[in-house]
Amino acid sequence: MGKMIEVKNEKDMQSFGERVGRLLRGGEIIELVGDVGAGKTTFVRGLAAGMGVNETVQSPSFTVSRLYDAMNELQLVHYDFYRLSDPGIMVNELVETVTRATNVTVIEWSDTIKSILPRDRLTMTISSLDDNSRSIGLHSGGAASKSLEEQIQ
Repeated sequence: MGKMIEVKNEKDMQSFGERVGRLLRGGEIIELVGDVGAGKTTFVRGLAAGMGVNETVQSPSFTVSRLYDAMNELQLVHYDFYRLSDPGIMVNELVETVTRATNVTVIEWSDTIKSILPRDRLTMTISSLDDNSRSIGLHSGGAASKSLEEQIQ
């Protein structure tokens, strides 16, 4: 495990997401691991704000994926595979998404698609410390994600 970040509440989680969002240049893949209610969607809302997304970010639990336009020609693509036991056709879309240089891809509940995810991704494991505070463990799988991890404060 690489770096550990602690956030004290929902506002802190959103601020952390914004800081990460401002670092993104396109091509990054972030895998979010954590229980229901851990703060994954709150983090993505902050990330989107940091990337200059003007829309309200909603959890893609029922739609599997959502796409948001960000500044500098970037797009945030948010996946949630919670309800998919077999990703099926989503595999092709995901492969195309993660290879596009202008996309920032965030993936929740990735168990069913782990085998097709690029190794070079930043995995954020969110654990509850108590009702409000969370510990976020960062683990990079390659050079690009390692560079992003090192920039995150």
